[in-house]
Amino acid sequence: MLNQAFEALKKFDFGTPLSELQAIEDAVVAAHKDTAVRGDLEARLIAALATDISRDAKDYVCRKLALIGSGAAVPSLAALLSSESNAHLARHALERIPGPEADAALATAANSLRGKLKLGAIASMGARGGVAGVAALAPLLHDADVAVARAAALSLGMLGGSDAAAVLQSAIRSTNGAKAPLIDALLGCAESLLRANQTDAATAIYQSLAGDQQSRLIRLAATRGLLACAAKA
Repeated sequence: MLNQAFEALKKFDFGTPLSELQAIEDAVVAAHKDTAVRGDLEARLIAALATDISRDAKDYVCRKLALIGSGAAVPSLAALLSSESNAHLARHALERIPGPEADAALATAANSLRGKLKLGAIASMGARGGVAGVAALAPLLHDADVAVARAAALSLGMLGGSDAAAVLQSAIRSTNGAKAPLIDALLGCAESLLRANQTDAATAIYQSLAGDQQSRLIRLAATRGLLACAAKA
């Protein structure tokens, strides 16, 4: 049945009944309990991406690799990051695949791609989480493209933690441009530190943003943060 499903995948397109791929769906479920099934299924899905299947078929494969993919799938997914048609779901898979390979693939894309594809890779680094993206995102805060710099700040705010906060604080001190995206991201880092019960680090950030030089909304957010820190002390 699985062989038949992969044969059907070769002709899969918009409007094709998903029932024709049911054996793949069943294998994905089984893969969570059986490493042998998982390895075989992942290999088949990777091989399918290398063939001339439709855009919808590739999107389907990316969705399945998001569920059972490993570092072995990363090169095939990374090859789709420069494709307007398939980049979105390739990033979706890479956001969920554990390991340094996916981190490296997104970082490479964030530095080498252009336009919306570049912004997408930067956003995926934030959505992926973890500290690995901090070093790759830091230089992008100073990109000449305002959209790129803003996207990098947003992703650092999503990553949160003390490393991202330090990068953002350094950028705030050194930039002569717009600081609002950096400050918003820094507030995100403070919130993540507060959730992790690192109240001293969060308090220091909120105190740095509570001064009169900040806008009223920033001061209000900082004051609320300080009260939340005090409540946990």
